[in-house]
Amino acid sequence: MTGRGHAAVSALALVAALVGLAIAQPAPRATPGTPDEATVQAVAAQLRCVVCQNLSVADSPSETANQMRDIIRQRLAAGDTPEQVVAYFVEKYGIWILLAPPRRGFNLLVWIAPFAGLLVGLVVVALVLRRWRGRGRGVAAPSPPAVDEAMRARIAREMAEQDR
Repeated sequence: MTGRGHAAVSALALVAALVGLAIAQPAPRATPGTPDEATVQAVAAQLRCVVCQNLSVADSPSETANQMRDIIRQRLAAGDTPEQVVAYFVEKYGIWILLAPPRRGFNLLVWIAPFAGLLVGLVVVALVLRRWRGRGRGVAAPSPPAVDEAMRARIAREMAEQDR
C-alpha cells in the first residue's frame, strides 16, 4: 500500500471508531434538578392516592395527590432513583401505598388465589357435567309391560273390528 492509501484507511478507521463510540454512548439522562415528567408519572402510577384510595397518585385530582407528585419530583430532582422514591413512600405509609402488592411472601396469595379459584371452579364444573352425562347412560329405558295370550287375542280382535 502506498502512503496515501494507508492514510485513507487510517482515516476511515478513525471515523468508524468515532461513530462506534457515539453510538455506544448511553442516552443523555435528565440532569439533577429537572426530572423527566414521564418518570414522575410512572412512579406516581405505582402509588395509591391516600384520599381517593381506588386511584393512583398519577390519576387522582386531589390536592394530596398533587403534593405527592411534587414530592416525587423533588426526590427525583435530588438524584433518587424511581425505586428509592417508591421505597420512601412505602416506608412512610406502609406496603398499602402500592397499587400492586409485591409478588412475594403472603402477598403472593393475592396473585395466585384468583387463578387457583378459577381452576377449582373449572374442575367442579367438569365433574358435575361428567356426573350428569353418566346418569343418562346408566339408566335403562323402562321395558314395556309383558303381554299375555289373552291380551294379545283381545288386541287382535279390536284391530280386526276397526278394519271393518
